[in-house]
Amino acid sequence: MFSKDFYWGASSSAFQIEGGWDEDGKGLTVADYNSFKRSHLQADTKVASDFYHHYKEDIAMMKELGLKMYRFSISWARIMPNGDGKVNQKGIDFYNDVIDELVKNNIEPFVTLYHFDLPFALVEKYNGWASKKTVAAFVEYSKVCFEHFGDRVKKWQICNEQNLMIRVNERINIYNLQGEDAEKLRVIMDHHMFLAYAKSSKLCKELVQDGLVGPSISATVTYPLTNKPEDVMSAIWNNRLKTDYCIDTHVNGEYPKYYIKYLHESGRYPDFSEDDLEVLKLSAVDFISVNYYRTLTSRFLASDDSNPLGKKVEGMNIVDYNMYGYWEIVKNDNLMETEYGAQIDPTGLRIALNNYWNTYKKPLIITENGLGTADVLEEGQVHDGYRIEYIKAHLLAIHAAVNDGVDVFGYNCWSIMDLLSSHQGFKKRYGLIFIDRTDFDVKDLKRIPKDSYYWYQQVIASNGASIE
Repeated sequence: MFSKDFYWGASSSAFQIEGGWDEDGKGLTVADYNSFKRSHLQADTKVASDFYHHYKEDIAMMKELGLKMYRFSISWARIMPNGDGKVNQKGIDFYNDVIDELVKNNIEPFVTLYHFDLPFALVEKYNGWASKKTVAAFVEYSKVCFEHFGDRVKKWQICNEQNLMIRVNERINIYNLQGEDAEKLRVIMDHHMFLAYAKSSKLCKELVQDGLVGPSISATVTYPLTNKPEDVMSAIWNNRLKTDYCIDTHVNGEYPKYYIKYLHESGRYPDFSEDDLEVLKLSAVDFISVNYYRTLTSRFLASDDSNPLGKKVEGMNIVDYNMYGYWEIVKNDNLMETEYGAQIDPTGLRIALNNYWNTYKKPLIITENGLGTADVLEEGQVHDGYRIEYIKAHLLAIHAAVNDGVDVFGYNCWSIMDLLSSHQGFKKRYGLIFIDRTDFDVKDLKRIPKDSYYWYQQVIASNGASIE
């Protein structure tokens, strides 16, 4: 059903599974800092799923599952506790051990360099991504990773979901800015991440023999609420300003004109230097990683001849849902949704893959796709047929996209095991493997395969034929 060399995989991120938050020289991260502020409400990063102490057991379960690929992130602060300067050898040793264990079990390591866990020392020293010094620090860190791990790791993501990360308020709250000041800072931080990507992707091509590198995006597929031209255009702009601008910049090595025009008209253009614009041209993209969970539906709000987006409506600044109040994201009555409000739409994945392939002609890999819900352990088992149905529907959508002519070379479900959700702790579970703990009782952290684990095992063994 799928090509014989299709990568069947699963994903995770360092701060959500590793634990050992301050062990063996690891530094504090922004993810740690934010999680500790919620320690009275839910689990935090101190233990998480404790992959740090269970990685051999966990990789053995990956082998039993039949994984061909494991996509995971390296914690920058475990490699360089202060973000720059001294390298922590024990951090290098840990990831060497993980990578060696994966290779020994014929599982290809697919590494993300940055997944929401900026070393907190860089916030204190340089104001984090608000400073170009953090760009230099990241390039230094990526060089260390390429040099130490590039002999075995050949596929690299630079930054997970840059387009989404820049919109999440908790990433900017540490700067104590509000309103328009915060939105202007987002543009600058985003720009610095683009510079970091461009420089690091070039380094990857120079330092990693046969190395492949690409960006990771949070896919945005927006439907217009009606066939009114204004609603249709609002959907186009929602896609542009949430995702398309990001891929355009990485792939083309320059900001798209519509994005520059938007920054000028919204008063957020930071006067990019000519040197910076030259750096963007260094960007290397061998593939595009797609994280997909849902689609959105938009309704145009108001007209204003002075602004092509419309007249801004104050009080609608929840950036991930309503784009600065120019249009409104509304519920699609044609779709079911999870208990957490994400609307389930496998066809949207087929649309996204077709759009990205037809626009950029870069091979695509799904690096996140999954269902988060409150799984229940009953008599030592987890019967998550709802997750099986979710993944099955999305795999069928991927196969449909392949039949459409789209080059999709792998699928990594989110996630290999239950992990720390930033806002729901261990109440919201995504894993194929149940981690026996609650938010406030770590218990024995026993690993228990769910029904979805055994189902996915059959899917991999049959190369997808079993889902037909």
